[in-house]
Amino acid sequence: MKTNHGLFLVGCSALALAGCGPTDISSPGTGGNVVINPPAPAPTPAPTPTPTSSGVVAAAGCPNIGGSSTFLGDSGIVTSSQGSWRVCTLPARISTSVTLPKIAGLLYSMNGRVDVGTDAGFSSTGTNVTLTIEPGVVVFGNTGTSWLAVNRGNKINAVGTATQPIIFTSRDNVLGLNGETSQGQWGGVVLMGRAPITDCTTGAVASGGTASTCERQTEGAADPALYGGTNSADSSGVMKYVQIRYSGFVLGSNSELQALTLEGTGSGTELDYIQSYNSSDDGAEFFGGTVNMKHYIAVGADDDSLDMDTGVQANLQYLLLIQRAGAGDGLMELDSNGNEAQTPRQVSRMSNVTAIQTATSSNNEANAQASLFFRGNSDISLYNSVIYTPNNQCIRMNGSGGSASATLTARSVVMTCSGTGDASFIGSGAYTASQVAGFFGSGSNGNNAAFTSSLTGGFINGANETAVTPFDVTSLSSFFSAVTYIGAVKDSSDTWYAGWTCNSGAANFGSTSTACTALPTT
Repeated sequence: MKTNHGLFLVGCSALALAGCGPTDISSPGTGGNVVINPPAPAPTPAPTPTPTSSGVVAAAGCPNIGGSSTFLGDSGIVTSSQGSWRVCTLPARISTSVTLPKIAGLLYSMNGRVDVGTDAGFSSTGTNVTLTIEPGVVVFGNTGTSWLAVNRGNKINAVGTATQPIIFTSRDNVLGLNGETSQGQWGGVVLMGRAPITDCTTGAVASGGTASTCERQTEGAADPALYGGTNSADSSGVMKYVQIRYSGFVLGSNSELQALTLEGTGSGTELDYIQSYNSSDDGAEFFGGTVNMKHYIAVGADDDSLDMDTGVQANLQYLLLIQRAGAGDGLMELDSNGNEAQTPRQVSRMSNVTAIQTATSSNNEANAQASLFFRGNSDISLYNSVIYTPNNQCIRMNGSGGSASATLTARSVVMTCSGTGDASFIGSGAYTASQVAGFFGSGSNGNNAAFTSSLTGGFINGANETAVTPFDVTSLSSFFSAVTYIGAVKDSSDTWYAGWTCNSGAANFGSTSTACTALPTT
């Protein structure tokens, strides 16, 4: 999390779409889940607007609820150089299970915070409300303070496909106003779960490391948005093949949301194929919980590509972390947010990471100083990974907290860093650079802190990466897939990143991915 920003709040401007302050979706009384379906065609449909250029034609109207005459807020038509879209505004609270269908020429808008369900509390069980989003749907924040809040005891079911990702983005992106450095234009997606956390704002952590009554409030939220509990297997739903663009608006003093914020998220939550693009804060931040995630891409984060704290227990595989030249802080910041004495300690295991940073330390606005920053109450294990940061030190470790200092285990990790020998590392607190170099152990366990990179296309393994023998991560957990290579992308035939992502000057994922500055037109 960054410490300061110069962003300011905006309301519904003259160009903003009508319909601010929507009301809740209410059930038509079926007694079951409600699905939002496209409205039946009118006998004599009104003519649709003529698009300005490439041919997107606005939908005739907004979908109704369960076949009734109740519609989402119809906020009219928005036009850009790509064409025209009907805009349908989500309510401030989704109080019954609904599905947002993919309809040609239709976008969904958030005019501020949109709650999925109501907080079910610390010790609740089961699921109350599920928001389902169909492949290809675009949801945008119509104001800076727009964000999606999936409350405890409720779920999101956002499952796109490799050719039709679900996109969360900003109003300026819809209007075609964004450029390569645009960021921080709306809040982001927040999943609040019932898994254990530390660093309570209410309650306390019980002895022995099991959360007792420990809860936290979402940073910057004006109204209660609590997370935390005792269910490590809690589920906040599924997110798969999802882009989150231009997020990170400042909700309060020194409090920005990330593209994806996971708070007390349990292992029952499925997270796979998720891209964060140009977040003005972190690409993703995990506040506690028991998180499992694969195929995560962060491009252009203005703070850290990945930030994890408050006792998170995490397993992550296939990570592409790419920062814009001359921007961003660390590729990773993994710590306990100044609460080193609390348990559970953070335990994070990551395999098949390719992390790329071309900025120098003078560009690091929050002074991480090295590309990977591990401190305090964190036990970090890094396997089968490629770190490319030729203008910066690779690893900084802070020995705060005495016996609770950060620990590092590395296996088959190769790094291209500024400096040689101990100069590739930074020690702070109780640690020296020499100690940190010893923890990494270049020259043993397949590790190399003086690696000559042969990456192609910016992030694809070349001959030197291919020559490294990988570590068998299947012995660590059933979560990890067996691999025969290090890094996130094996070779040119390995294209798991293509199609569902968006392209920018910082990272090109191929011709099947579209530009981040535009919306898909199909």
